[in-house]
Amino acid sequence: MGLLDRFRGGRRTSRNVARGYASELDALERWARARRGVEAFVEPKTTVTDVTAVLVAADGEWTRRIVGERGARRLAGVLRIPVYDVNRTGYPQRMRDYDARRRIEQRRAREERDE
Repeated sequence: MGLLDRFRGGRRTSRNVARGYASELDALERWARARRGVEAFVEPKTTVTDVTAVLVAADGEWTRRIVGERGARRLAGVLRIPVYDVNRTGYPQRMRDYDARRRIEQRRAREERDE
């Protein structure tokens, strides 16, 4: 056991990592099946996180999870949804519009609460 392993909760094996991704993939699958018009956008690995997948529904609602190198494409295959590389396509406008609507709704709710 290495010095930093006590902070990580023990040694991480590929099986542990695969299980962690499996739960993320399950969550994404449940999310996608509850919405219509879902597309997947794969985000590259960074110094902070592994490869992530952003699922965006037809209305712009979205969710993001860490899925690993092959997880996003495997998920897209299982769900039969299109998958895009976010570095090539960017994020869809409906995602930004959804976030803007949410901010407006939250601001209005705060204003009503403060009155």
